[in-house]
Amino acid sequence: MKKTRLLSAILALAMTFTACTAGGNDPGQTEVDDRLYENATQIVLSDSSITVDGETATNDLASAVYTARDIVYYESGRDFTYGEGSESDAHSAEDAAAHTVVHITQPGAYCISGTLTRGQIAVDLGEDAKDDPTAVVTLIFSGADITCTVAPAVIFYRVYECSNDDADSATKDVDTSAAGANVIIADGTVNNIAGAYVARIYESGSVVLNEDGTEVEDADKLHKYDGAFYSRMSMNIGGGKENTGVLNITADNEGLDSELHLTINGGNINIFSGNDGINTNEDGVSVTTVNGGTLNIRVTGETGEGDGIDSNGWLVINGGTVIAAACSTSADAGIDSDMGIHINGGTVIASGHMLDRIEDGGQTYAVFSFAQEQRGADEICLKNEAGESLLTLCPQNNYSILIYSSSDLIDGTYTMWSGGTQLKGQSSGMMGEPGTGGMPDRMPDGAVPPEIPEGQEPPEGGERPNGQQPPTDGEHPEGSEPPEPPDGENGDRQFPGGFDHNANGNPGDYSTDFEISDGANMFSSIAPN
Repeated sequence: MKKTRLLSAILALAMTFTACTAGGNDPGQTEVDDRLYENATQIVLSDSSITVDGETATNDLASAVYTARDIVYYESGRDFTYGEGSESDAHSAEDAAAHTVVHITQPGAYCISGTLTRGQIAVDLGEDAKDDPTAVVTLIFSGADITCTVAPAVIFYRVYECSNDDADSATKDVDTSAAGANVIIADGTVNNIAGAYVARIYESGSVVLNEDGTEVEDADKLHKYDGAFYSRMSMNIGGGKENTGVLNITADNEGLDSELHLTINGGNINIFSGNDGINTNEDGVSVTTVNGGTLNIRVTGETGEGDGIDSNGWLVINGGTVIAAACSTSADAGIDSDMGIHINGGTVIASGHMLDRIEDGGQTYAVFSFAQEQRGADEICLKNEAGESLLTLCPQNNYSILIYSSSDLIDGTYTMWSGGTQLKGQSSGMMGEPGTGGMPDRMPDGAVPPEIPEGQEPPEGGERPNGQQPPTDGEHPEGSEPPEPPDGENGDRQFPGGFDHNANGNPGDYSTDFEISDGANMFSSIAPN
């Protein structure tokens, strides 16, 4: 995987920050104690030498920080009793051995800066850490640039778990403030994390074969880490007091993962991923919570599928800005949740080809289901009664479902435009069952999610304010450039509207007026007037 890089001006800015700066939080995040920064262990990365508080890192396993070449990865040349990966998931021993692992083994705060072109940050506080409330580690990223081509570039193995995985008592309301895995994105810094994944590896001695000895019938999992930035325990991510720090994640599979809960309180997080941008993966339990900050997720679709945000439990958005675009070539959603989506605040813009149920009782939102697939780069604009643009998108991906929620979306009459063409649609009071967006099984090619909303576009010349754009200089990671569709492909293929009936079950009347009221608003079969 080729690592993408920011514009040279932004990289130069990032290089100037080699020590942590005092930071705090977005609204909703517990105040960060400045002493955390002052007392943090300073880890400076380099391909030639890694230092810890100014001294060359040791290889003593008893140290709080030590380095080794012992990365966990999926080995090539193994048979079917080894794991569930294919050769495309495997890596050679030589490639793995080229990676330096920076191990963190004791609680505390660790400030990370510098560049490691083949390596990993691995946090593991031992077998008793899960039940130890003091087993807490905070990673402060302050101008860090880490690439790993065989596994996640950052991984929390064993720290304190503040919650549990009991599905019977699971709820959308979780408090992760005591979690053992914590990340802070230091103000004024740009941090680039490019990682791979580890396919499922079986635990030795647990493999049960069929009678013929040709297939694995049962086996325990030893390792499986799908995200470039990964935690096996609940994790918090926050920003600095000015909330200007940037974390760019580039992944050939999933981007940012937690096996239980993930809470985002601040920071500017940009994700390019081949599959799900964010995934929390404990069925019926995991909660992804967004309280603040900015999330900009673009699923490139290298794997052929992927939601922008995928929670196997709940997705709760209380604040911040969430821009999430699913894979363009599959029936996936910008925001996806098995147990329900709750939008209570913030700004949400999600595009894809599928819709999961958004629960009532939160902030007003609108779902726009188009009669035809929308072609990338065609401007979509939502205007209020005064003709003012409330939302303007110039997406590069193809989509059929667009979700928008904001405190600016108030009762009134709106119009929608594609370029200079006014659109019409049908109003529907029916949400339908979760996951039944009326979308086909496969969508045409295209793989780049939408641009950020009006007022957040980068200035002329390609320079981007505060480094807040995804880590690309107009290019996609190697292998993820979306193919050009055949002539006539975009706009010519018909897609059924996701909601073709009104609240009475009858086809709604077409109108160029989109009436928005408090709560849920559904519009289907949207097409040129």
